[in-house]
Amino acid sequence: MADGVVVEGKATPRGRFPHVKQAGDLIFVSGTSSRRADNTIAGATVDELGVTDLDIRAQTKAVLDNIADILADVGSSLDDVVQVTTFLVNMNDFGGYNETYATYFDETGPTRTTVAVHQLPHPHLLIEIQAIAHRAAHLKENSA
Repeated sequence: MADGVVVEGKATPRGRFPHVKQAGDLIFVSGTSSRRADNTIAGATVDELGVTDLDIRAQTKAVLDNIADILADVGSSLDDVVQVTTFLVNMNDFGGYNETYATYFDETGPTRTTVAVHQLPHPHLLIEIQAIAHRAAHLKENSA
């Protein structure tokens, strides 16, 4: 039986879908951004003159932290992630994204695909990540 969950304290999905859905031992995390519950965006600032500063490192960190929080809500963690798909608005941000990503995962972590997209649901969003976790992944490693 699959259970979909909208996690309290996270940004409300901008459509009718859950943050996370479980199907057996698999956990599917919907595309997640750096948007906060109050709809501000981590890694995006606009000064009084309207000058916008967008920081791929801060956004990547916020996205991965949001995914960690979503997984924790269903009793899982980033250690259980087996596959990640990342959507970048600009491939020139790949270096900063990759640098920050490497503070969370290494070559023993999840498989990964990164693609460029034309745009995301808000002009200040540089990145969105979708993840698949396997609930028993870390348990199997620890028993081996």
